[in-house]
Amino acid sequence: MKIVLVSAVALIDVDGRVLLAQRPVGKSMAGLWEFPGGKVEPGETPEHALIRELQEELGINTWSSCLAPLTFASHSYDDFHLLMPLFACRKWEGTAQGREGQTLKWVRAADLKSYPMPPADIPLIPILRDWL
Repeated sequence: MKIVLVSAVALIDVDGRVLLAQRPVGKSMAGLWEFPGGKVEPGETPEHALIRELQEELGINTWSSCLAPLTFASHSYDDFHLLMPLFACRKWEGTAQGREGQTLKWVRAADLKSYPMPPADIPLIPILRDWL
């Protein structure tokens, strides 16, 4: 089975809320909420992929030194296995905006379970909730 490496981040604002992005219509798992991030390209580290994806998807800038490894997801879908490190980030420049048609929402950690998420993201919720 093919392994897909995706890097994701829990952006945490000054009020302790986490940013979720809703997958837009036309993408697989459309309508589900997820932590921002994306595929790690050949030659990239998970941190550099995340920095690139945050710039492309949300229009914000951050640095490797601001990405704290938090946990990871390892989940088998029908046609691939997802390996996804989740980083926590409290410092970035700019205001997050959905640049690829995705809706964004700042959510309290205790309320994350109320948002439908891809199966790989669901086990991350209690870890993030306990950490915050």
